[in-house]
Amino acid sequence: MTETPGFETAPSSPPQPTRPSSRGFETAPSSPPQPTRPSSRGFETAPSSPPQPTNADLFARAQAAIPGGVNSPVRAFRSVGGTPRFLVSARGPYVTDAEGREYVDLVAGWGPAILGHADPRVIEAVTDAAGRGLSFGSSTPAETELAELVEARVAPVEQLRLVSTGTEATMSAIRLARGFTGRDLLVKFAGHYHGHSDGLLAEAGSGLATFALPGSAGVPADIAALTLVVPYNDLDALAAVFAEHGDRIAAVIVEAAAANMGVVPPLPGFNRALVELAHQHGALVISDEVLTGFRVSAAGWWGLEAVTDGAYTPDLMTFGKVIGGGMPVAALGGRAEIMQRLAPLGPVYQAGTLSGNPVAVAAGIATLRAADDEVYARLDATASIIGAAVSDALAAEGVAHRVQHAGSLFSFVFGAEAAGAEVRDYATVQRQEAWRYAPFFHAMLDAGVSLPPSVFEAWFVTAAHDEAAIGRVIDALPAAARAAASARPS
Repeated sequence: MTETPGFETAPSSPPQPTRPSSRGFETAPSSPPQPTRPSSRGFETAPSSPPQPTNADLFARAQAAIPGGVNSPVRAFRSVGGTPRFLVSARGPYVTDAEGREYVDLVAGWGPAILGHADPRVIEAVTDAAGRGLSFGSSTPAETELAELVEARVAPVEQLRLVSTGTEATMSAIRLARGFTGRDLLVKFAGHYHGHSDGLLAEAGSGLATFALPGSAGVPADIAALTLVVPYNDLDALAAVFAEHGDRIAAVIVEAAAANMGVVPPLPGFNRALVELAHQHGALVISDEVLTGFRVSAAGWWGLEAVTDGAYTPDLMTFGKVIGGGMPVAALGGRAEIMQRLAPLGPVYQAGTLSGNPVAVAAGIATLRAADDEVYARLDATASIIGAAVSDALAAEGVAHRVQHAGSLFSFVFGAEAAGAEVRDYATVQRQEAWRYAPFFHAMLDAGVSLPPSVFEAWFVTAAHDEAAIGRVIDALPAAARAAASARPS
């Protein structure tokens, strides 16, 4: 196993593995075995430790106890096939599975490990907080400190309410928008994901301005019908929806830069125009920065566009992932006059026993404090290097594709259509040669590189991806590109 830079390797004696560590598995103490009980041969030594379970063993056990063997569907590898990896430790740019194999990680916990896994500053903050108590069910000074850090970075956020998950943040923001406007309808964009609350699991109807259909079993049709789904990056379609239903629309919810159908950035000026159009009809705009917030810049995607397109002001914003540094923290924030409609000041109810958990908040504070300009510059540079290297390898094997970037987030779309023009919407993403991704993914995994197990997910780098980690990614690419080139649709 390759040694992780900056960490010692296991002792050189040859004893049996015993327990997970940041290097995979530490070895047992080197003292000789002690005699235990008499036998016909004199004394037997202590029994050897049981064999370490494989990823396949662990998945079989999980499937018996957990639906599908996973607690979030993408982890099941259904999109790429094969056996999911069960991770037991992570450090810097590396993760280690239950079999002791180390991988360069390009998932980064789906975003929050911006500094790298187990960053000492974050671990110290969490350890200190845990030592004072895990949960109080009461207010703590740290909650205010985290809110102030966010408000200092993102100008549209005048007040912030902490919750525990991105789904909770977007669900609460929608309820707040409806409570503030007194309207019921919500507009979302095809391919955008805002968590799994009922009203957001909606699929587009038969026309641009028709009501949505349920996108999941268990979602009542009447609830799905309160959501209007329009094509992304299409202002004409959005204008048509407002022309027909404008006085009933409470809010438009939008990923600041789409990253749940692969990475599809907004067209220049799209978010600004969206805000202007919504405000003309008395509707609010909810900018979902659960993935991009504090990931692509100190002020998220809004911060990048404030420089390139000029500042605009969403009414509400949602955050997750990086704001908790890997712990369950999310938030909704925005204009004070809207936020103050939340209980206990206003009539819109929202609550959570674990909201503002002191241990989780400590991780978020430490992460945001450490995420400085140098960190963001490094993320951008690393994403650019890896994205270009993947593109070069695919091109060398004649695989038509396009690299899609939104700040340091990136992904790949396969096929001649994508290669010929910028991908702007979900329909184009769906038409890609997605069947090329599974063999590419597994070739990278076999070479010790962990990618998102779906072509429709963003890739994430960390500030800990050094030259050695990047080199391992680049070394794995030729074989993976050949696998993609030789793939055939099933």
